[in-house]
Amino acid sequence: MRQRWVDSGEGDASDAEVVARVRSGDREAYRLLVRRHQDLLFRHALRLTGDADLAADLTQGALVKAYAHLGRCRDPERFGAWVFRILANACKDHLKSRRRRDVSLDDQRGVDVEADADPALDLERARLGQALNDALRRLAAPLREAFVLKHVEGRSYEEMGQMLRLSVPALKMRVHRAREALKVMLEEVL
Repeated sequence: MRQRWVDSGEGDASDAEVVARVRSGDREAYRLLVRRHQDLLFRHALRLTGDADLAADLTQGALVKAYAHLGRCRDPERFGAWVFRILANACKDHLKSRRRRDVSLDDQRGVDVEADADPALDLERARLGQALNDALRRLAAPLREAFVLKHVEGRSYEEMGQMLRLSVPALKMRVHRAREALKVMLEEVL
């Protein structure tokens, strides 16, 4: 299936057509690829890192690296999956290199209190959400990535396989292991 994009002034160009333009010297055409893919990339990096500034930096770095190495993109029609893989590797590398667990006192993941809200229920929801986020951060990067793609982003195993260059059975096993690990971690906390 060809990915198409309609953009004012750009017409109906596939990723492969835009990549061909960039490769032939139209550097400005790369902006179209950035606009098409940056939001998905940022959301994925944010879910893996939990830090918006870091996610933005990793996303920008992946897009710059993709531009610099555009000649290595073997299937320009699948540019999105290729740049996704660059970002996923950058996130994994960052998470591997950062073994410490920094907790910010400025973290504003609090509870929005409405006039009719039940403070005890809101507090419990916030506690559960924080426990889940903490458990996700403790998962090994490959398990976290598979879990997030499947259960947060709603990807099919086939889509995940194309993005991560893994077989469907391998991804099913990663998602299963992630669920089991999260279950154990959440049972300990709760």
